[in-house]
Amino acid sequence: MTMNRRDFMKVSTAASGSLMLAVSLPGCSTIKTGFEKESGQWSPDVWLELTTNDEIFFTLARVEMGQGTYTGLTTLVAEELDVDPARIKVKFAPVAPEYRNPLYGLQATGGSTSVAISWKPLREAGASARQMLVMAAARVWKVDDAECSTQDGRVVHPNGIDSLRYGQLVELADKEIVRGDVALKPRSEWKYIGREGGKLDSEAKATGKAVYGIDVELPGMVYAVMTRCPRYGGKATGFNRSDVLAWPGVLDAFITERGVAVVADRYWRARKAQNALKVEWDFSEAIDLNNDQVFDSYREAANEDAGAQERSDGDFDDAVESASRVVEAEYEQPYLDHAAMEPMNATAWYRDGSMEVWASTQAPDLARIAAARHSSLSPGDVTVHTTFLGGGFGRRLTQDYVEEVAIVAYKIKKPVKLIWSREEDVRHGFWRPAMLHRMKASFRGNELTGWDHQIVGPQILDWYVRNAAPAQYPWAPKFLYGTLGRVGLMAEGIATPKDMSAIEGAIGYPYQVENVSVRHTHTDPGVPITWWRSVGYSHNGFAVETFMDELAHEAGQEPLQFRRKLLANEPRHRAVLDRAAERAGWGTPLGEGRARGISLFKSFGTYVAQVVEASIENGEIKVHKVTCSVDCGQVVNPRVVEDQISGGILFGLSAALFGEITFKNGEVQQSNFHDSRVLRMHQVPEVVVDIVDSDVEPTGVGEPGVPAVIPALGNALFALTGKRQRRLPLTAG
Repeated sequence: MTMNRRDFMKVSTAASGSLMLAVSLPGCSTIKTGFEKESGQWSPDVWLELTTNDEIFFTLARVEMGQGTYTGLTTLVAEELDVDPARIKVKFAPVAPEYRNPLYGLQATGGSTSVAISWKPLREAGASARQMLVMAAARVWKVDDAECSTQDGRVVHPNGIDSLRYGQLVELADKEIVRGDVALKPRSEWKYIGREGGKLDSEAKATGKAVYGIDVELPGMVYAVMTRCPRYGGKATGFNRSDVLAWPGVLDAFITERGVAVVADRYWRARKAQNALKVEWDFSEAIDLNNDQVFDSYREAANEDAGAQERSDGDFDDAVESASRVVEAEYEQPYLDHAAMEPMNATAWYRDGSMEVWASTQAPDLARIAAARHSSLSPGDVTVHTTFLGGGFGRRLTQDYVEEVAIVAYKIKKPVKLIWSREEDVRHGFWRPAMLHRMKASFRGNELTGWDHQIVGPQILDWYVRNAAPAQYPWAPKFLYGTLGRVGLMAEGIATPKDMSAIEGAIGYPYQVENVSVRHTHTDPGVPITWWRSVGYSHNGFAVETFMDELAHEAGQEPLQFRRKLLANEPRHRAVLDRAAERAGWGTPLGEGRARGISLFKSFGTYVAQVVEASIENGEIKVHKVTCSVDCGQVVNPRVVEDQISGGILFGLSAALFGEITFKNGEVQQSNFHDSRVLRMHQVPEVVVDIVDSDVEPTGVGEPGVPAVIPALGNALFALTGKRQRRLPLTAG
């Protein structure tokens, strides 16, 4: 008998007698509302289910990839329902229009939107259910419902002694109607929001009970691996099939759209047989470029096309004509990998004219389209079970891995799990796009009078629309999928949301400068791209805040005070900047060989300022401390906010110091963590997170820790060495 680490954890914890062994796959939740006599279950809305047995289920419409939605969104419902969040059992949502992210029209988790968009509707859901329970109890007692109260899952009689459990009231509550707007608890009565409660999924994750995509096991399951073309766009035309089939346990091997699939009864048998593959490739439509060619093509495009005007205040050309001096700089940022700890994987089972898919996906409705695309199935024939995600960072918004497993499952007609190796993850991913920034500023004396920012590179929607457009219209026949995508792109910014991935952050330039121009030159070298943690804010943050530091020095002014003067009308920007500076001891002496850098950036509605303290030791950059002040509005759980901001900082430092995917003749040169590095434990600095107390509606925290830390580190290195670095990753030399 073999036992993997997760099984060991389960058995070990069960042996202590304190935990259950049972692990079940996330099931589908009904979106049918009302009371069902047979099950004794009452669903006042699509998110909540209460039973006569006093069980409470919350359907989580967003996925949990470590960012804290499991805890944060459950807390919102629990607060208004007046029950301890730990009493609520969480289910992952099935694919249904009711669970779409209203900002995107898709069932997607991303953009640091989960708490912001759920803040009011989930609280209203909990409050409505609570009010209906109170009205039902009042009817039983023949008292005024306004005189009743609730306490941890019970409605309390006006006498303060008698009470009824929610479970006793669910059938009666189904008959009550809340008229008008439901009253939400005032902040003074909150028991759970704003408190540093524990994470509701911690125990399941610590004991191995949490089911990730890679944990899914089904009866009779087989395993698949895929050998993809080393250059994106290439096709397999032949391979030594008989040699591969001769390996023990191999069930089949065949060509697919992206490469050659090998299916075996064990994962490692599939891997061994894969090593014997000799594939003939057609490279006629494959990319064939080197890294330098990407930026050469960007410069050529920038020279030929000034770009679409995305923001225009005043007249920048006039500012230049009347300037006493003009400063210019160019910034380069490379392709970046996501490095999610759980490599891409998915499981699918085609039987009886339908398919079930288990996947750690950020977009279940796009996964459904991907699964149906290469079969006779319609999206309605596909059921997607969403699992926990071992990291997403935007990578799991693209569904190529789901499409691959669905193709194999449709042919094999057995439950099949497809797993990418780490090397495949690095070499065949969809990356954060490389971008070029041309910056130009005008001065009159030491006064900054003009700001011009030309952003050069692709936009992600071009790559994402393939499955996104059909997911919005799942009833559409497949022959229209291509048309839907083309129409979606043509109507971008008119009938469909504008793609902000290239310009976000840049158009929100907060400094009070009379003449501001921001332009985007759209050019795409054909390298596959997707969303990456903090998306466009990540590259625009580096360009904007590094250039601001350059301009401060050009004006002969201290960088903090230079920014403060230009933020007179931006109190929230200025407040976090001042707090971060104060807490970091900005301006106070440091040890020899150390320096500080500062930056400020608003992303996803959240204001972040950071001070990085760094040195160069033994020829390597060492980050000693990062101080971050963050204003994300009302905090639901301070612990989650601190964890997310800290995680974003470390993620950003990895990108600043090591992150780079490079190409040689169209092939990715990196392969694993030894040459595609992330920050290691001994390199993790002290991180101080300072959260601003606020009562405005909450904004996102999953990504805003990333954009400001990269320029803050670069600015610290300039203060240390006097050398300005305008290309990532940063170097010590």
